[in-house]
Amino acid sequence: MYTYSVSHAITFTVFPPPAILAHDIECIRVATHEGSDQGLEVKVCPNGLPGLVFGLSEKGTSAIESIATSLFNVTDIPILFLHGQGATPSIMRFSKGGYTTIQVVLKPYALYDLFALDASELGKGFMVPEDFGEPDLTEKICQAGTDSERITLLCDALTRKKEQSSRRDEMIEKSLELIHNNIASVAIKDLPGKLHVSERQFQKRFARVVGMPAQLYLRVKRVNEALRLMSTGQYERLSDVAYALNFYDQPHFIREMKTFSWVTPKDITQKVRDFHQDLGGASYL
Repeated sequence: MYTYSVSHAITFTVFPPPAILAHDIECIRVATHEGSDQGLEVKVCPNGLPGLVFGLSEKGTSAIESIATSLFNVTDIPILFLHGQGATPSIMRFSKGGYTTIQVVLKPYALYDLFALDASELGKGFMVPEDFGEPDLTEKICQAGTDSERITLLCDALTRKKEQSSRRDEMIEKSLELIHNNIASVAIKDLPGKLHVSERQFQKRFARVVGMPAQLYLRVKRVNEALRLMSTGQYERLSDVAYALNFYDQPHFIREMKTFSWVTPKDITQKVRDFHQDLGGASYL
C-alpha cells in the first residue's frame, strides 16, 4: 500500500489485490477529495485496463457527474459500474463538494475471465451490478462504514465471479506477458508465430479477451510506459524517453502522446503538480 496527494487536496491510496484475486486485479485505488465550490474535471489517459468503479459524494449521490471523450458524453453515471477498456482519453467531471472513489483496476483479460464477457462488446460502455448478477452490491457498499469494508465487499463480489467462471485464454495471457515484458521492442506481427497460431486467430481472440486490437493495445501501453518514465524524473530530455521506448522519432512520439492524452509530452512535464501516474493509470487536472 502507498499513499500520495496531488493538488486540489486529492489523496490517492493504492492497495495490492488480495491473493485470491491477484491473477485478475492490477491494484485497488482509493481517491478522496475534501471538497471545493466547483466540481473537478479530471483528464484520464486510457490504460488498456477495465475496472470496477465506486464513486460516492458527500451528498450520497454519484461522485461522477459525466464522462466525455471526443466521441461521446455520458451522463447519469451510476454509483457503481463496470467499465471496459477505452482507447481514447476522457474527461471525468466530479460533483461539487467532497467525495470518495474506489477503483478496482482489473487485468486486461478480466472481463473475459471473471465476467464471461466478450470484452470488445463493452469497450465504450459500462454495466451496473444488476447486469452481472450482483443486484444488491451498490446498496451494501453505500451502507458500509469504512473504505476497508467497501473494498472487502467489492473483492467478495469478484471472488464469487471467479468461483463461477472457468474461462481463461492462456495463449492471450502469454501474448500480454510478451508485450509487457518487451514493451519497447515487441512487434505484434511476430506474436502469432511465437504463439504457434495463425494471425487471424490471434487477432480474433485478442480482441475478444482484451477488448481492442493488439496493435492498438500496444500503442496504449507504450504511451502509458512513457508517462511512467516521465514521472520518475530519471530522464533529462523527452527525446531520451522516446529513444528508450523505440519510437520512430520525436514527432512520432509527440503524436502518440497527444493521441492518448490530448497534450504533448512538454505540456505534461509542465503540469507535473496536477499530474499523477500509478498502477491504475495516469490522469491530470
